[in-house]
Amino acid sequence: MERPSSTQTTTVWRDRRAIALLMAAMLTTMANATISPALPGLQRLFAGEPHAALLTRMLVTAPSLSVALFAPFTGIAADRFGRRPLLIGGVILFALAGSSGLVLADLRAIFASRLVLGIAVALIMTAQTALVGDYFSGSDRNAMTGLQIAARNFGGFLFISIAGWVAALSPRLPFAIYALAALFLPLMWIVITDVAQRPTAVRIDHGSGGGSPTAWRLLFAGLVLLQALTNLLFFIVPTQLPFFFASESSSGAVMTGSALSILMLTGGCVALLYRRIQATIGYAGVFGLGYAAMAFGFSLLILPGHAMLAFAGAAAIGTGYALVSPSFVALALDLAPADKRGMAGGILTASVFVGQFCSPLLTTPILAAAGFSGLFGGAALVLAAMALIAAAGGVVQRLRMVVQL
Repeated sequence: MERPSSTQTTTVWRDRRAIALLMAAMLTTMANATISPALPGLQRLFAGEPHAALLTRMLVTAPSLSVALFAPFTGIAADRFGRRPLLIGGVILFALAGSSGLVLADLRAIFASRLVLGIAVALIMTAQTALVGDYFSGSDRNAMTGLQIAARNFGGFLFISIAGWVAALSPRLPFAIYALAALFLPLMWIVITDVAQRPTAVRIDHGSGGGSPTAWRLLFAGLVLLQALTNLLFFIVPTQLPFFFASESSSGAVMTGSALSILMLTGGCVALLYRRIQATIGYAGVFGLGYAAMAFGFSLLILPGHAMLAFAGAAAIGTGYALVSPSFVALALDLAPADKRGMAGGILTASVFVGQFCSPLLTTPILAAAGFSGLFGGAALVLAAMALIAAAGGVVQRLRMVVQL
């Protein structure tokens, strides 16, 4: 049975299951971006190995490949065998695989450990998304989707800030941060339980009088594609910004850590307000505002001058991403039938990491051809177009509502 909806968001904070799920959400940001400040140092450390420049960048997105491949299957497993074993097993594997970079001898071995880390992330994110749908509904569910992004960002702020400083001492030290996941296990073990599912559907009312199985699948497919593109653009920041700062300053690792920390902190604060913002301007407004903020952020990175401009750009990108990200989860959980939430969570999780994995593959050649200005400017133009499309969609939706009245 689903938990009844509540208009009081504070009820979420009183639920220990919510706290455990927010802890799990923190790990997803740690998975990829924590080692970003160490990338230039790792490239120097393994400079003698073949393809060190590309392979070093791929360390950030290697977990994304595994998530993209395994998340749909973990979604099916979550529906069939339950969410709890996937979540607990994923956190254990996360701590072991993530911290192994401390001792592994070469770049290829570290890359392989990052692939294993991705399997852990697939288990965690799929189970977590399904459990949010199982435990919460209505305004509580919308609150949880925003709080998840806040937890990811505040966790990222903490972990990446630490990584930026320890990477200046040794490029291997950021891997030790992954072992902190073991601290979350006791609470998860106690409070996370599986909930019996009913094969019913909760769908968004689009004014069509209902939704067929084909209709929800088509809408869900559109969400999946849009989320992949969004993450492809967003992940330009952790994969390319370290090298941008390294080319501008000798303290590139610290600047990268600071910029990513600002991005996470700003996004976390905005995500706390997601439920109120979405209730005020609707999903179309959220997408339009979020993509416009991201476009503005990338345009600031083009401007020459003080590092504060780059930090302001990172803050704007974090703000926009924190607005759009909860909407994907909230819409998907509303669309998917209760007995398909694991599958939907798995596919949605895969789309995030498909975009992340493809990001350096597509943007590194653009960077080589057009430089940082061309890369950041192109991203700004694409995001501005997405913002205009979302705004136009919101206008059309409002006109339809007026005509129906």
